[in-house]
Amino acid sequence: MPTPRIAIVGRPNVGKSSLFNRLMGRRISIVDPTPGVTRDRIEGLLEIAPPEATPAGEPVFADLVDTGGYGLYNPQDRRIDEAGKDLSQLDADIERQIDLAVAEADVVLFTVDATDGVAALDREVAELLRDRRLAEKTILVANKVDDDSRLDALGEIGALGFGPPVGVSAKSGFGVRRLLGLLRARLEAISEAPAAAEILMAIVGRRNAGKSTLVNALAGRPRVIVSEIAGTTRDSVDVRFTIKGRTLVAIDTAGVRKKKSWVDDVERYSHGRAVEAIARCDVAVLLLEATEPASQVEKALVKEILDRGKPVVVAINKWDLVEGKLALEDYLKHLDKELPSLSFAPIVALSGKSGEGLEDVVALAFNLHAQAGHRESTGRLNAAIERILAERGPSSRLGTQAKVFYASQIGTHPPTIAVVVNKPQLFAGQYERYLLNRLRDVLPFSEVPIRLQFAARRRDGEPSPTARPRRTAATRRTPRSGGR
Repeated sequence: MPTPRIAIVGRPNVGKSSLFNRLMGRRISIVDPTPGVTRDRIEGLLEIAPPEATPAGEPVFADLVDTGGYGLYNPQDRRIDEAGKDLSQLDADIERQIDLAVAEADVVLFTVDATDGVAALDREVAELLRDRRLAEKTILVANKVDDDSRLDALGEIGALGFGPPVGVSAKSGFGVRRLLGLLRARLEAISEAPAAAEILMAIVGRRNAGKSTLVNALAGRPRVIVSEIAGTTRDSVDVRFTIKGRTLVAIDTAGVRKKKSWVDDVERYSHGRAVEAIARCDVAVLLLEATEPASQVEKALVKEILDRGKPVVVAINKWDLVEGKLALEDYLKHLDKELPSLSFAPIVALSGKSGEGLEDVVALAFNLHAQAGHRESTGRLNAAIERILAERGPSSRLGTQAKVFYASQIGTHPPTIAVVVNKPQLFAGQYERYLLNRLRDVLPFSEVPIRLQFAARRRDGEPSPTARPRRTAATRRTPRSGGR
C-alpha cells in the first residue's frame, strides 16, 4: 500500500510553507515574505504520534506536500527577473504542480490567512477543489490564529464550503495539535510505515544544468518544474522513487552560482539548502553541462562534497547536444585539469531529456554507497600499507626513517583509517595524497573519499589517539545544589 499523501494548497503568502515546517517539526521549506519562493512541490515524510491518551499506539505516516501559491504570477503584473525573463511563464507550471499534488492527495489542507479574510484567489482555489470533487478530502485551515479569542471570527472563512475551519498559528504552534489529531483520524485507515529509502542522492550543479529534468526522468513523471528561466528551483526537493526494486530519494537542489551574483535573501537560502542537501545525502551527483566548461561554481561544490567525505558521481548532462562535435576523451582531459581532486570519481555521460545514462547514474550511486560502507579487515589493511611503504616511503631532509606501527579502520561513510606512526609530520601533504591513491588501488575504496588520521605512538599510560577519554569522578556531572 502506498504511503498516504497530504497536500497543502492556497494562494500566495497565507503561510503554507510555515505550516509545512511546523507540521514536520523542522525547517524544510524556505519561508520568506517574497511571493513565489515556493514553486515546486516540497515533500517530507510526516510522522504523527499517537495521542497522549494511548501512548502505546503506533505512529501514522504520510507524505506531506507543500505547493506553490495558486495564481502567483499575474500576466498583467509583468514580473521580470534579473535576467529579463517574464516570470508569468512559470504560472502554468506552478499550477500544474498544484493540480498533480491534489490529484495524488488523500487529504488536502486548504490554507487561508485569517487576518485577511476571504480573498478572490481563495474563492478560486475553493472552486478548483470542488471542480475536482475533492471537498470530502479537504480540511479548511485558517492560519495566523494566535489564540482562542480569534476562533469566533472565522465564520466568513467557513462560508467557503468545506466545513468549519481549523484555526492554527504556524508561527506559534497554536491549534497544530488539534490539526494533527484530525489528520491522524483520517489517515489511520490507510497509513502504514513506508519502505525506507536505501540511499539519499543529492543532485547539485550550476543553474540550468538540467537537475530538475534529470529528477523528472528518474521519477518517470513531471515531479518538479522544468523551465529555461534560471533559478526556477528555489528549495531542495526530495523525490522518492523505486527503480528495479530499490527505493531511493533524489534531492533536486537549487542551481548554485557565485555569491557576488546573488540578488536577494531567497537566493542565499536556496544556496544554503543545496549545501544542506550535500550534508545529508549518501551520494552526490555533480551535474555538469557538456556544452559548458567547468567553472569556479563546480570547484566550490567539489570542495563542499569532499570536505564532507561524500561519494560523488560526475554526470555530464546534455551529451546528446555535443555528441559528434566533442570527443569524450577531450572533455575528460578538461575535467582532469579543472577538477583534479575528483580524479578517482566515476564519470557518466547522459541526457536527462532522453533518459540515456540514467540507469548508470543510479547503479553507480548504489555502488559508491556500498564502497563507502565497506569495512576492511585489520590484517589486510596493515599488509597493504606495509607493501606501499616498502615500494615508496616518505622522504625526510633530516634522514629520519618513517615507520608505521599499526593501522585500523575506525569508521565508514567515509572510510576512515587511523594510522599510528613514529613521526606524523613525515606523512603529511604530498605523501598522504600518494598513500590515499595507492590505497584506492589495492582496497575496495577505489572510487570514494578516504580519510586518514595519523597519530604518534603513545607512551605507556597515555590515552590512545583514537580512544574517547574515560569519564572520571572529576568530570562527572553533579546535580546543582539548592532547593527548587
